[in-house]
This record gives sequence, C-alpha cells and structure tokens, in this order.
Amino acid sequence: MASTEHFTTATSEMDEEKEAPPPQDLTLGWVRDALVRQEDSIVFALIERARFPYNAPAYDPSLLPQQGGRSLVEAFARGAEVLQAKFGRYQNPEEVPFFPDDLPAPSVIPYNFPEVFHPASAYVTENNAIWNMYFNDLLPLFTVEGDDGNYTSTAAADLVCLQALSRRIHYGKYVAEVKFRDAPQDYMTAICAKDRDALMKLLTFEAVEEMVKRRVLKKAMVFGQTVTLEDKTFDDETKYKVDPAVVARLYDEWVIPLTKDVEVEYLLRRLD
Repeated sequence: MASTEHFTTATSEMDEEKEAPPPQDLTLGWVRDALVRQEDSIVFALIERARFPYNAPAYDPSLLPQQGGRSLVEAFARGAEVLQAKFGRYQNPEEVPFFPDDLPAPSVIPYNFPEVFHPASAYVTENNAIWNMYFNDLLPLFTVEGDDGNYTSTAAADLVCLQALSRRIHYGKYVAEVKFRDAPQDYMTAICAKDRDALMKLLTFEAVEEMVKRRVLKKAMVFGQTVTLEDKTFDDETKYKVDPAVVARLYDEWVIPLTKDVEVEYLLRRLD
C-alpha cells in the first residue's frame, strides 16, 4: 500500500508542473517560457529531497536482496515508470524514461500530441548521464549525512528530482528544433559534416547562460528561505533549505552542458 501511495505521489507532483502541449508553430519564446517554469520545478524538487538525510541504505542493493542487485531507489524508479507508462506518461514526447526497455504499452486512449520533433529524436537521450550525475555528484552536495529510515519517501523524492532534471535537459530537443526551423542554413553545413564542435559553438550563448545561472541562484534563495512575518534581507547569515550556490552549480556544470549535448545529438540526426 505504501509503495503505491508513493508512486501516485511522485506522479501527481510532476503532473502539477506539466507544460501545455507545444504549439505546432513552435517558437523560441514558448520554449524559453517552458524552461523558466521548469526551473521552479527543479528548485522545489531539490528542496523536497533535502527534507531527508542522505539515507545511504536506499542506495545499497543489500537492502533488497530479492531484487537481483538493484537498490531500493532503482527498484522504485523502475516500478514507478512501469505504472506511469501504463497510464500514458511516455506518450508525451517531452518525457524520457530512465528504463525504457521494460515498459508496458499504455492502456489509455492516446492523446494526439503535436508532431514537433524529427522522428530520430527518439534515439536522443542523456538519462544515463543524468542518473549518474544525480547520485554520484549532486546528491551529496545538498543532503546531510544521516539515516532516518524513510527510504521509500527518499526514493520518491529522488525520482521527482530525476524526472524534473530529465525533462529540463531533454527540452534541448525543442531548443534545437526551433533554432533549426528559424535558420536552417546556419546549421546545414555543420550537420552534413557531422561537426559537433561547430554545432556546439552555434548553440552556445554565454550571456544567456550566465543569466540563467543568476536566475536559478535567486530562485533558490527566494524559494528556499524560511518564511517569517519579519522583514528580512538576504545575507550571509540566511539559512536556506538548499544552498543556492549548489543550484547555480547544478546548472553551470550539468544542466546547461547536458542540454547542449541533447541539442547537438538532435541536430546531428535532423536530416536523417
């Protein structure tokens, strides 16, 4: 009963943050608005996960010997994705499963999502890199050491973080598609030459990236402070639920680079 409850919670929390389906006449403004809203989802997901300590047993396969070497977190994520696939989550092209090989066919009537992407986009995924980054690099930065026994709740919170990050990073497909539509001639030569470096240079706008990092830093400061009725300002003594510098680092070192990797991989297949 508890596990089903957590599957439902993880699903409903993410559904609340769903973007409206993209318009057929995709615009960069629509994509930017979606990316800005997803910053909120990521910051709030990290804050929710930070409620729990690290909870190392959740990542130890010995906790669930019947799972054949899988940790509780991996078993939970696989089970949640099976349930969500059954009810149509992955019919939405912006949702990319972490474990696609074992998913059932959906049992719901499919929604007619606009066909925005080139069909080859289905082969573009950075979820292995996102999974490894989250557990090996990010998680130790914003959780405290400790074990409070809430392993299933921890796994549910981890999955919400992972899915929010995956959605944000794979929105690079939308970015790449709208940029290609706006100026195909700018990209054709590099695509035909399979020149990853040239594509990366075309897709990199350092001023925009700095603006994004400053914005998520501020959001983490605003969303992550303890609200009181007293007037207060941000200073070095302010306590945050998640260190804003960690959120800015997340975008700087992982979210932005992985998003651009998605954009490059998508564009390399755009003419297939």
